[in-house]
Amino acid sequence: MRILFIRHGEPDYKNDCLTATGSLQAQAAAKRLTCENISEIYSSPKGRAQETAAYTANSLGLKTKILDFMREVTWGGEGIPNDGHIWTLSDRMINEDNFDFFTQDWRQHPYFKNNSVIPCYEKVIAGIDDFLQGQDYVHEGRRFLCSRENNKTIAVFSHGGSGGAALAHILSLPFPYVLCVFPYTYTSVISVDFPSVPGEYVHPRVELFNDAAHIKGLGDELKLQEVSK
Repeated sequence: MRILFIRHGEPDYKNDCLTATGSLQAQAAAKRLTCENISEIYSSPKGRAQETAAYTANSLGLKTKILDFMREVTWGGEGIPNDGHIWTLSDRMINEDNFDFFTQDWRQHPYFKNNSVIPCYEKVIAGIDDFLQGQDYVHEGRRFLCSRENNKTIAVFSHGGSGGAALAHILSLPFPYVLCVFPYTYTSVISVDFPSVPGEYVHPRVELFNDAAHIKGLGDELKLQEVSK
């Protein structure tokens, strides 16, 4: 099974929709995805993600199913610097604090302990585990038990934050670390392969990351989430 994670196009955050450029990016993404043999399309409930997904769904004649747990995360909290902005704080943890993500619990760091992103993160990781179990992959520790053959290709349209949380959990990596070292731009494609070996434990493999060649010249510079929406 393959999951293609696709970030939404350039957004109008105030109205939760795509800008004119974002619509062009989403159309380009739809053309890019026509060769991927996608059988199921899912989207965050947010308007900008659904609008991005719609171009691909219409092109392939598929229906978009909503995954509520993939809505964008929020952030913030009293006394947290930078308004709790998770990308900025994650960068500071690495560059200024030299935080060791692999021996310390990032959720207990002052930047995150009382940050509203924590319950959002927990909702995403619980949701993605339930979703993968429904696709015949049971998450156990750092691996997955494949219960039966599954060779589908699934597209999930979401956001920089919720997508990052899902990827972090699937790959057993700390969420803030993933936000720093695995950034991805508008409508970029990430491909994660889950080997289909019924009755065996498998681990997911990243086949492709931040593929945005289809929007070259269409606002293809890397941009992170700027507001908590």
